[in-house]
Amino acid sequence: MRSIKIIFPFLFLFLFTACEKDFEEINQNPFDPTETEIGPLFNSVISSLQLGWNEQFYLHNEKLYQVTQQAALTAESFQNFSIGTEDVWANYYSALADIREIERRLDAHEGDQEATNNVRAQLLIIRAYKTFRLTDLFGAIPYFDAGKGFESTDFVRPKFDSQESIYRSLLEDLEWAVNNMNFDGVPVTESGEAYLNINGFDNLFSNFLFRWEAFANSLRLRHALRMAEVDEAYAAEIVAEIINSSAPLIDVGQDVLMTPRQQNWLNQGVNWSFREHNKLRMGSTIWNLLSENDNTDGSGIYDLRAHLFFDTNNDNEWVAFPQIPAAGIEPSGGIPYQQQRDGNYGFKGMSNIYSAFEYYLIRDERDIPEIIMTAAEVHFIKAELYMRGIGVSQNENEAESQYLQGLTESFAFWQKVMLNSEIWVQQPTVIPFSELFTIANHPNLNIFTSEDKLKLIYEQRWMDAFRQPWEAFSLLRRTNATPRQGPDNTFYRFTYPPSETTNNPTNWSSQVGIMGGDETTTKLWWMP
Repeated sequence: MRSIKIIFPFLFLFLFTACEKDFEEINQNPFDPTETEIGPLFNSVISSLQLGWNEQFYLHNEKLYQVTQQAALTAESFQNFSIGTEDVWANYYSALADIREIERRLDAHEGDQEATNNVRAQLLIIRAYKTFRLTDLFGAIPYFDAGKGFESTDFVRPKFDSQESIYRSLLEDLEWAVNNMNFDGVPVTESGEAYLNINGFDNLFSNFLFRWEAFANSLRLRHALRMAEVDEAYAAEIVAEIINSSAPLIDVGQDVLMTPRQQNWLNQGVNWSFREHNKLRMGSTIWNLLSENDNTDGSGIYDLRAHLFFDTNNDNEWVAFPQIPAAGIEPSGGIPYQQQRDGNYGFKGMSNIYSAFEYYLIRDERDIPEIIMTAAEVHFIKAELYMRGIGVSQNENEAESQYLQGLTESFAFWQKVMLNSEIWVQQPTVIPFSELFTIANHPNLNIFTSEDKLKLIYEQRWMDAFRQPWEAFSLLRRTNATPRQGPDNTFYRFTYPPSETTNNPTNWSSQVGIMGGDETTTKLWWMP
């Protein structure tokens, strides 16, 4: 088991203070006078988008896949969620301290403040994405005063802020970002000063501002819809502004991804989290949406993603683990995620009697991306908006069109993930894009003939988020309409990490009092 590398007695200093290193000297680029000195610091924030090892093990694999029923948990062995919550908490607040430091330097810029707008907008977008992710896991969090320990001791133990106030602030930040980036190609401000830029230090979009704009608008749509159940009027205003102005959104081929090979890092955490955990298998809930029947030869499979998400058992059979297992059901063992399969792909261990995740999907450390947001998701969001008439006129035809685009782009995206993998040698048949529409017309996928079109939209957004269980978790909590067997979900949030009770006890206690307890059954602000 990988040891925890964060030493709790020092976590407090790590989270809420900023190192006063001589960044100005070491980060200057004498060959580009318009480049800011914060490029490497900015890129460290981008790097923080990588999923944590313990986050994946304890939050995703041990809990979220089970809660969302995107997979089946064959045994609950670990349950130490605090190791995962410490991981995601520490990642966020260390990155937030870097973000605050960059903001401080931009504020201290002695020239025209307009020259900082592009970099400031990029920073706001990343901060919004990371903050949305954290608050959607926990609810209220320290935000407005957090990460400012270098400014004053008043901020060493920051107060908790309501999720509602955080959401509204982040959505305003994203609006500012898209309205203040310089897209007209003029390299200087009205005062004649060159716009600052981070050039080669943008490992996410290579400093293409239109990609940042599309990401920001797509985030606005995602989170406006998420809060629509509690404040539809506010959400609708944001949706209307984006849709009616034809604002740029993430489009096909512009998916927002963390790509190890391009960004020069190894994604070792995902295979570690699966092989050490070894309890996840294909569950009956998702299997029923991939195959018409339980034929073990796979003859009932109608969704090509079955072959991209999952694999057969050791007997080369498709067998789902019951989502709600009966007492005494035989567990699944074997070595479906162990690296011995590099040399013998077909052997998964005699006791691996249920279908596991596709080996290469969680084994490839160089070419399988970590997903932040895709064009397919944007289409599914728009499909729901048109279906429900939130911020746009209710339009069933447009909803159907957006759904069809989302579904076919999801097919294409996941095939591309496989084809881009250098080690994925056991490949299923590749379906040309022109034929993907035929698959989308299968009776179980065809929205034009569906009796419950909104249910189908939720199903396929849930399916597309297969490697984003935190997003499927939010969809479940907001709609209570994602694919499910058994009783309704009552797990709504993760409890705060233990380090917060030690390092920030007064504010933690105050927040817990407001909530009525630090419980997993406490609903988030945006939940109906």
